[in-house]
Amino acid sequence: MKRVGLFLMTNLAIMAVLGVALMVLYSVFGVSTVDEATGGIDYLGLLIVAAVVGFGGSFISLALSKTMAKRMTGAQVITQPRTEIEQWLVGTVARFAKQEGIRVPEVAIYDAPEINAFATGARRNSSLVAVSTGLLRNMTREEAEAVIGHEVAHVANGDMVTLTLIQGVVNTFVVFLAHIVGRFVDKAVFKSESGHGPGFFISYFLAQMVLGVLASMIVMWFSRQREFRADAGGAKLAGREKMIAALERLKRGSEETHLPDEMKAMGINGGRRGNLARLFMSHPPLDERIAALKGVRQG
Repeated sequence: MKRVGLFLMTNLAIMAVLGVALMVLYSVFGVSTVDEATGGIDYLGLLIVAAVVGFGGSFISLALSKTMAKRMTGAQVITQPRTEIEQWLVGTVARFAKQEGIRVPEVAIYDAPEINAFATGARRNSSLVAVSTGLLRNMTREEAEAVIGHEVAHVANGDMVTLTLIQGVVNTFVVFLAHIVGRFVDKAVFKSESGHGPGFFISYFLAQMVLGVLASMIVMWFSRQREFRADAGGAKLAGREKMIAALERLKRGSEETHLPDEMKAMGINGGRRGNLARLFMSHPPLDERIAALKGVRQG
């Protein structure tokens, strides 16, 4: 229910942003979603509005990603290492960042029992790498080193920006198509002349929900591909055997993550799902990730 609730709130927030964007575009730029000559849809105007909402929401989320990640997990940034483990953690992140040619990310630890870590940030040179206390307690240094390499690889690959752009594209099409569906239903079923009667808002919201679910499948597919690439990056930085050992350790431990729902796509351990839910997984199954590193093809 928590995941469904977050999904509903996200869609309501998008609708609110859409309303603001429409008012701004109408008043400042004179952009309309209605063709004044025919009374039909102005597809160019609608596409502009949809793009403002779709990409605007994604980029705002990206800009706030580090701040929100720290708040949601309670991650404490290490400004001055006080213990040997903190010195090792900061030093390992710095070493891998230098190898990848990026600025050293902020390094943080958050209190959680599971073995997990995540990376986020708006830019490659302004990022955050955080690890759980469970990871530091339950992994060997070699395994933890591979996990850190995996997260630094995410940063170096620009995965946060890539997924933001993908999310912006799918958001744009969700808003665009939901608007068309809303106008069609309002005119065909509710017989509204303008196409913006009560039926429009009801059908628009429902269409956005359905299309949003389909769009999330696309985003999650891209997310799963980036995990394979980050595993390869972790193997390059820390060593292939260490990366395989780290994934094997994740497999032996609890595969159910305690990261907040909003953060699960950022962690190395995305949890376990099956059947239809597999389409909504942000991470591939650990067996598939291990097989990919070993060069074994799974059927």
